[in-house]
Amino acid sequence: MSFVIDLSIESGDWGALEDPSRLAETVIRAAIARSGVKLIEGAEISIVLCDDAFIRDLNRKWRGLDKPTNVLSFPAGGPAGAPILGDIVIACETAASEALEAQKPLRDHVAHLLAHGFLHLIGYDHIEDAKALEMEALERDILATLGIDDPYQDALIQAAN
Repeated sequence: MSFVIDLSIESGDWGALEDPSRLAETVIRAAIARSGVKLIEGAEISIVLCDDAFIRDLNRKWRGLDKPTNVLSFPAGGPAGAPILGDIVIACETAASEALEAQKPLRDHVAHLLAHGFLHLIGYDHIEDAKALEMEALERDILATLGIDDPYQDALIQAAN
């Protein structure tokens, strides 16, 4: 399966993330394999690495929320097999602070955000509880194939207490 990732660093100090292009390709390949989505040959995905100010503007414009967030996805609007899937935007400061708070490597957290963003591009969402559980299970599966711990483990432990 051949696909194209257009990765750009718009803003933010992403120097701590080694080889973001390779990470993006690895995560997207795993997400394609585990989700079972059928992409057309040469399908395009745009990934933008930015800072909190950049994503805050997008979040305000498109979601009406005047605050930064970790990841936003903008599906192109066609079927999952369309030639252009859409955009995944990840904010540096938010991702780094979340990784630090969770005591996880930044690389693992960004991998999770990439997987999460990609699943949105192919039609998954987490608005309803049942769909959220389905999406989270698939994220766990994708990350497990990459040797990355369950990103929701802390939430499960907190819910059990």
